[in-house]
Amino acid sequence: MCRSIKVLRQPEGGPSEQELYEAALQYVRKISGFRKPARVNQEAFDAAVLEITAASRVLLERLHVPKRRSVARAESHGHPHEHDMHADRNERAARDDGAAAVASH
Repeated sequence: MCRSIKVLRQPEGGPSEQELYEAALQYVRKISGFRKPARVNQEAFDAAVLEITAASRVLLERLHVPKRRSVARAESHGHPHEHDMHADRNERAARDDGAAAVASH
């Protein structure tokens, strides 16, 4: 997967049409191997970008995304926009350590 493609699924709202289009364009460029297609391929290229944009919009509309625990916790404490990324990292590390401990026994 191309590292520069960002996650568009967010619990606090969906991406803009521009973000969906740009992600689709990047995807089509990646799989086609063309940054800018030849004139003969332009119609197919443009159609693919539009179709992937639409499919991405439908996918994101249909997904049920639970709020992350740390976001819900911050909101319950009166801080709706605070998010401690280190807490998430620590929670994942604790889960991974627990899984590793179970596996080693």
